[in-house]
Amino acid sequence: MLKLHKLFAEKISHAFGHQLKPTDEQRAHLVSCKNKIRDHLRKGIEAATVSQLGMDRRVTPRFRTQGSWSYGTCVQPAQHPPQEMDWDFGVYLPVTVWEDNGPPHVMAKLYFQLVEQLLQGLCAQEKWGLISGKDTCIRVKIATWAHIDLPLYAAPESQFVQIVEKALALTAQGITMDSIDLSESFAGGELQRQAWEDMDSIMLATRSGEWKESDPEAVTRWLKDRIAEHDDQLARVWRYLKAWRDFHWKDGGPSSVCLMIAIAQNFQRQPGRDDLAIEKAAEHLATALRFEIREAAIDGRSEDFNRLDPIAREVAAQKAMELQNSIFQARTWHFGFKSNAISALRQAFGQRIPDDQNLIEQDTGADAIRNTDASQVKRPVVVATQAG
Repeated sequence: MLKLHKLFAEKISHAFGHQLKPTDEQRAHLVSCKNKIRDHLRKGIEAATVSQLGMDRRVTPRFRTQGSWSYGTCVQPAQHPPQEMDWDFGVYLPVTVWEDNGPPHVMAKLYFQLVEQLLQGLCAQEKWGLISGKDTCIRVKIATWAHIDLPLYAAPESQFVQIVEKALALTAQGITMDSIDLSESFAGGELQRQAWEDMDSIMLATRSGEWKESDPEAVTRWLKDRIAEHDDQLARVWRYLKAWRDFHWKDGGPSSVCLMIAIAQNFQRQPGRDDLAIEKAAEHLATALRFEIREAAIDGRSEDFNRLDPIAREVAAQKAMELQNSIFQARTWHFGFKSNAISALRQAFGQRIPDDQNLIEQDTGADAIRNTDASQVKRPVVVATQAG
């Protein structure tokens, strides 16, 4: 048996996990573009809140990094083009008049039109592309390899007042509010995690002019709890399987959120053995992807996160089964056939699996023993005896 963990280990510069990470240059470019969008929209929206949105006074929008960049699971595309890195950057409008069903109905379409109009000017200036047509966000293509999606939200102004007070208090206590450096600026209007969690009345604006109830933090909050429960191996396995999805589906396939929830619901931690953890996760996916994927702790099981149709579900489940078999077969090669193990993994994940036999070790079975839960042994029955 072979131990394939180091082929994936992100701390090894040419291993699969490390190759999936965005580079420092890519991160810096995305952050710079995100901040330009933030500063431009902050001024533009504030100036138009009375004249174009019909508010009774000027208000300042807030912003929030969401999705994979907020919990550090963005991966390099496997097939570029068309696949791209994306940054999910929510725009939040404090609404002064909050009706029974949310903000005034007419405001949704005006809000969407205003933000898109403001972005048109910025995109022309920066030579970016503005992609229209999406109903729940505005997309800005900031490079050939990346875009920024901007969903537009609204919440009662009173909640933002509470958030500002809490954020200032935490800052005064020297508490760092976000674990990942995204160059977020509270002064620039960006919401941070602890403050964000206090918001409970959030509506999403759509291009068609409707408001939809939304809790964009619900999935993030649930995932962070699962990572705290299982440690960073869960996040690593999710990145590996997102990359596996991107390798096999140039377009489509199970969504990142679908994969994450399915993996986390039945995750089996394997300390020091990412290869075993991936194999176990793939085994579960081979069943889970055939059915609805719901999670009570996120939304009371109201949403099916598996949006694949029945045929696509069967295809995805079959590919997950093939992945499980590929890893198992790769591990069972004799130590003298390490090249065969690498070939098997490359068929599953692509050429980013390093062709380096020095990263493969002999599996002595010690890891399997360490990763097996202890079972309680019944005390032996001692029969009474009589001497003499």
